[in-house]
Amino acid sequence: MKHVALLTALLLSLAGAALADPLPAISIGIGQAGGQPPPSTLMQILLIMTVLSVAPAILLMTTAFVRLAIVLSFLRQAMGTQQMPPNQIIIGLALFLTFFIMAPVFNQINAQAVQPYLAQKIDQKQALNLAVGPMRRFMFAQTSEKELELLMEISGHPDPANQQEVPTLTLIPAFMLSELKRAFQIGFMVYIPFLVIDMIVASVLMSMGMMMLPPVIISLPFKLLLFVLVDGWTLIVGSLVQSFHML
Repeated sequence: MKHVALLTALLLSLAGAALADPLPAISIGIGQAGGQPPPSTLMQILLIMTVLSVAPAILLMTTAFVRLAIVLSFLRQAMGTQQMPPNQIIIGLALFLTFFIMAPVFNQINAQAVQPYLAQKIDQKQALNLAVGPMRRFMFAQTSEKELELLMEISGHPDPANQQEVPTLTLIPAFMLSELKRAFQIGFMVYIPFLVIDMIVASVLMSMGMMMLPPVIISLPFKLLLFVLVDGWTLIVGSLVQSFHML
């Protein structure tokens, strides 16, 4: 549950990114009605609620969740087991593997940004800058130069001299494109052994003249047997975790 608490604190820090000033104080009391809050405070509250509503999606798109969820979905389709494992299991496994992979990054954010901010040693802007730093280093380690150059060219920014000159709003889509590309590459490799089994079963059935029998019905037990014998879940999860290298 420690990482869940860190994730919540990071979401709150992301919400503060939308505000140039400190978070407005909100108090509830009983008294005579006499006036409306200033428009600036209302706009700040609206911005906070808006950012908080999209912060979970933003955070998932900047972590290892994208690659994990796509590869596990490819694995289920390659095995041909329809809805087994269920979507809840796939998403849950991807989510907890994300916590496991991102634990060093979250711990660094907690030590450098969250705890000093809670202790009132730094202000909100400093905490946000310190929290974004480890996330940017993680995304840079996983982002391909080709995708980053494409996004920089589309955005019209000049060629950066170093990583600090790359805007975060440009880095995030480049990171997502790199993750999608790498996830599909891994998915292709996952498909190959199961595709070979399907082709062998289809060839055997055709040679026996059993063309009306769907090959999927016969190949499914063999694919499950192969996956169990090679300890497929351990291989897939181990390969996915090790694919996230930190430069």
